Amino acid sequence: MPTRCAWVTDDPLYIAYHDREWGVPVHDDRRHFEFLVLESAQAGLSWLTILHKREGYRRAFAGFDAEAVARFGPPDVERLLADPAIVRNRRKVEAAVANARVFLEIQSKFGSFDAYIWRFVGGSTRRNAWRTAAEVPVSTPESEALSDDLKRQGMRFVGPVVIYAHMQACGLVDDHTTDCFRHGR
Repeated sequence: MPTRCAWVTDDPLYIAYHDREWGVPVHDDRRHFEFLVLESAQAGLSWLTILHKREGYRRAFAGFDAEAVARFGPPDVERLLADPAIVRNRRKVEAAVANARVFLEIQSKFGSFDAYIWRFVGGSTRRNAWRTAAEVPVSTPESEALSDDLKRQGMRFVGPVVIYAHMQACGLVDDHTTDCFRHGR
């Protein structure tokens, strides 16, 4: 059995997420939007909880199509708040819809959300060499700068910790610990 980052439990969903997704560079705007919705929903909850609700989110949020979500109105928000397959927090649901609109504005300004976000790490993955999970920061100056910029543009639930989690998930940073079989891949 390969050695994994210490935060990975024996849950098969968590193992698959760690082994196949976490830290893999994302250059697809739909995937970026997916992780923004999921990471924002995760605030104050465990990531495993969100992973188990991921398919529910996919159905509820139009396959993470930002254009479709940006058109959601009050009846859609009420529908989402009644959906047990997602986290039914009004502020988070309303933020996801509002964030979709900002996401589209960013795409319009920069050609893609991907082009926008990768500027914050100089265009390539930042490879860290943490020996233990305790060394991995919860935020960095880059995640703080990105968070501030997203907030300035109108996004919500995008604090520096949420944004650093997004950067880790989408491979803008590689925070696999040095003993993990995924480190540096």
